[in-house]
Amino acid sequence: MKYIHRFLEERIRHTFERGKSVLLLGARQTGKTTLINRFKHDLLISFVPPDIRQQYEKSPHLLRGEVEALAAAQASGLAARQAGKRPLVILDEVQKVPVILDVVQDLIDRGKANFILTGSSARKLRRGAQVNLLPGRVVAFRMDPFSLQEFPAQDLNERLIYGSLPGILAVQPLADREADLESYVTTYLEEEVRAEAVVRNLGSFARFLELAASESGGIINLRKLSQEIGVSHTTIGAYYQILEDCLIVERIEPLTQSKTRKKLTKSEKYLFFDLGVRRLAAREGTRLSRDAMGRIFEQFIGLELLRFAHAKGRGTKIRFWRDPDGPEVDWVIDKDGAYTPLEVKLTAHPAPGDIKHLEVFLSEYKTAKQGFIVCQVPRKLKLSERVFALPWQAISEVLAGEAEN
Repeated sequence: MKYIHRFLEERIRHTFERGKSVLLLGARQTGKTTLINRFKHDLLISFVPPDIRQQYEKSPHLLRGEVEALAAAQASGLAARQAGKRPLVILDEVQKVPVILDVVQDLIDRGKANFILTGSSARKLRRGAQVNLLPGRVVAFRMDPFSLQEFPAQDLNERLIYGSLPGILAVQPLADREADLESYVTTYLEEEVRAEAVVRNLGSFARFLELAASESGGIINLRKLSQEIGVSHTTIGAYYQILEDCLIVERIEPLTQSKTRKKLTKSEKYLFFDLGVRRLAAREGTRLSRDAMGRIFEQFIGLELLRFAHAKGRGTKIRFWRDPDGPEVDWVIDKDGAYTPLEVKLTAHPAPGDIKHLEVFLSEYKTAKQGFIVCQVPRKLKLSERVFALPWQAISEVLAGEAEN
């Protein structure tokens, strides 16, 4: 499969031009290694092989010597073409050797090198008491599976069923793609993530993983899940934190500000990072009901919104809105307090009643100018004065502001 351009590439290059280093986080097989190999580097160390990992765990100062030698060579003119530039050092899966980050911190502080640090878990990076990568010196990015803009979907149902992981998306036949997804769930989710978090009760975590995948995109009831699994609700919360730290799920917070409603939902939603991984983790087959596909389609649009927001940087948040006694809106784009509500319908013929909750939202939030039903219409259609039906292929236009023109 030829290289597919990733939107993060320009932002990372711009970060280097500003003299900053990069922390690139993403679940396994989202394309981090392929992306970092696009950058001409002076040193690349992967901490995946156990012998390399153990070497630097025992002697993290080895990195200091290697980088200082590179910096000295450039400063002395031995690398004339690179004179005046700092060496670029890539450390792959850096969370496996968290003690190395003290050395990285020192090298960055002294201007010896720029770094690309990649990781598939933020858990150990956050828990390492000695880790303190200076804000402003290291810029963090999140790597997702392919977005629609990066790899357009020719078959919507196929994308909903199999997801968009770069290493799996192009696999043919589909039976092989299914086998690769099953392997991912077994070897990564069930074994590696569990080991990463040092989960003691393996049976309860395995059951939680299946239920969390089934509940993806829904409003979470921790007490209900705790009763089904047989552990405390605080343990369920800790399990979700593990998945969030390992970049398997993303938490979506509700919009709770309202001048007229006092009962807006305050519980979060969690979205699995890839639809194919979610389905296999939930132990679902490839033949799903229309209702199930509708729920997955809603998650698909939510993921596209998140991926666009990640790629474009800060300033945009994805939320949802729900009054338990009344209206609800699937997704709300929050651009610094300017809201755009979206309903998601797996239909090519949105009904008049589909716009009702959007109209309520628009009437209650003055910063919301337009609302959209994202569906299977062939082109943008006006449904009311401020509500439009939008093809799912054009979802990025909403975030870019183009759909409002």
